Amino acid sequence: MKNLFRRVAAGSSTTLPPHDPDAASGPFRGSRTAGSASTHALDLGAVCTRAIAGAMDIMTTAGAGASTDSARRPRRGVGRTIRAYVALTKPRVLELLLVTTVPVMILAQGGFPNLWLVLATVIGGSMSAGSAAAFNMYLDRDIDAHMQRTENRPLVTGEVSPRGALIFAWTLAVGSTAWLLATTNWLAATLSAAAIFFYVVIYTMLLKRRTEQNIVWGGIAGCFPVLIGWTAVTGSLAWPPVILFVLVFLWTPPHYWPLSMKYRDDYEEAEVPMLGATRNGSQVGLQVILYAWATVACSLLLIPVAGMGLVYSVSAVVFGGWFVYESHRLYNRAVRGTEPRPMRVFHASISYLTLLFVAIAVDPLLPF
Repeated sequence: MKNLFRRVAAGSSTTLPPHDPDAASGPFRGSRTAGSASTHALDLGAVCTRAIAGAMDIMTTAGAGASTDSARRPRRGVGRTIRAYVALTKPRVLELLLVTTVPVMILAQGGFPNLWLVLATVIGGSMSAGSAAAFNMYLDRDIDAHMQRTENRPLVTGEVSPRGALIFAWTLAVGSTAWLLATTNWLAATLSAAAIFFYVVIYTMLLKRRTEQNIVWGGIAGCFPVLIGWTAVTGSLAWPPVILFVLVFLWTPPHYWPLSMKYRDDYEEAEVPMLGATRNGSQVGLQVILYAWATVACSLLLIPVAGMGLVYSVSAVVFGGWFVYESHRLYNRAVRGTEPRPMRVFHASISYLTLLFVAIAVDPLLPF
């Protein structure tokens, strides 16, 4: 308001002509006093008129500015908000976790288990994994802002508030445990809670920013779905799910280290000591080879222990051979000093695990 009056006063002092009491001439020269009074009255009226006009002009400009700001401010619809919260659960990781759950349930049953049990386990497992992912994004939101790969995550862009993400994560954690307890059994629910704890506390809070072996031990969290799937059907543990647990454990480093090679600059910028960012290409490639061979060897152990048939046996050898080949190729290119193309191994590892678990699901359904 003060600025308004200042602008009006400034406008009045510069636009009104000065009054000259001697300007009158001719027959009106003798009426100087009366003319001055009337002129002052006219000047005052002009001041008021210009003041009102100036005020209206300022209010119009301010209103236009507010309208422009309002138009520029993005409106978040319900659909966009839902998509942001779904993104907190890392849906692509969820898909991979579910791929390792349902086939193990089929193996445990020796055929296709009750459809409701499968659905209940998938729902509970999805909520559990989504909770762990949301906790991870909440805790890592500071480093996600420094990495090109993660700079568009909802907590970085502001589409979801930290408080909202934390409430969402806790809701999924409690909900998944209660759901699995009600629809499966206490062992599956306990393993689900343990998976969340391991991923959030052991990996995200304790290991990720402190050691280049973070993904080796932190990857244990991703091994729990095979145990959950088995126990949901049987209510107990046995050697086959333990072997598959170890298989996923050994598979995780050669799956993730190539990705960290690809985004080496991101991890260096965020000061996260991933092996792919702290070692040279040949050293990482050698580690990938060793873990790939160990993964394939572990997959072959399932044949005698679980009595697997021809479909799984052939798949384990063929797909395992492909995975090992891509790992050696990464190492050889790194040693020669050429572009190692780490994403070939990354995508090959996903395809390998998916195809292997599809074979686990199909094998018990066939007579050979």
